[in-house]
Amino acid sequence: MNVQYESIQEDAGSSFRTVHQKIFVEKSSCRYHCHPEYELVCTVSGKGTRHVGLHTSNYENGDLLLIGPNLPHAITAMNSKIIFEQVIVQFKKEVFNSLPSTTPELKSIHLLLAKSVCGISFDVITKERVMSKMVTLAELPPFDRFVELTKVLHELATSSAYQLLNSRVTLPSAGGANSRLQNIFKYVEQNFQEEISSRKAADMAFLTVPAFCAYFKKNMNTTFTNYINQYRIEQACNMLQDGKSVHEVCYESGFKSLQNFTKVFKNIVNKTPSEFKKRFAFAS
Repeated sequence: MNVQYESIQEDAGSSFRTVHQKIFVEKSSCRYHCHPEYELVCTVSGKGTRHVGLHTSNYENGDLLLIGPNLPHAITAMNSKIIFEQVIVQFKKEVFNSLPSTTPELKSIHLLLAKSVCGISFDVITKERVMSKMVTLAELPPFDRFVELTKVLHELATSSAYQLLNSRVTLPSAGGANSRLQNIFKYVEQNFQEEISSRKAADMAFLTVPAFCAYFKKNMNTTFTNYINQYRIEQACNMLQDGKSVHEVCYESGFKSLQNFTKVFKNIVNKTPSEFKKRFAFAS
């Protein structure tokens, strides 16, 4: 699938762009694109399909996504009798990254933005909490709009009801929990084709296995096993797109049986490896 680059212009007198649109969807369209800005997308009402990185899934009653810089994505609206309403906020890295990460009030937002490089989907309750703020953003003067966006990001940063849509994530390398996680990510990246040991990962984090599993889930909102599976499936998708056979990809991505590979692949991608391979061949 071809990825188009999108150039984004900030609103006049503002450091970011806000779009609030209401449309009747007569024909579904999908434009896979990327840009260096963060993108916060709140689909107030409507249903469709979201493509974020290598992740593809459907949404039924609105949606709330935070998409990191240069992460390819496309939000497709399906034909519906109701109005499709969406608020999109796009802002450059410098807007928040230029503010000190050591400032206590901003630490949670910096971590949220770091995680967004793999795409984040929030649950319905979180969406409902920030939706009214986002809907009114475009109507506010620039300063108030910036303050309100900061409040929205803080709300998202303190939510534990979210899902990382792709496993490849880059966190700041400086000290503490982030440094621990970076070591774990590097271990998985370098060893995903082999057996990955929770014991070794725990030793790298200087924790017992139970403590490590709890630590990882608290910080990443997913289990270590799920993270490994998602990373392997991402690599499998890349290999299938390169033309390798399903059988080859199964073992080269670290799975021990074709049956388990197919089961995990379908659970994450919502398609079998063969269906994904055919779809990509058609799209390209």
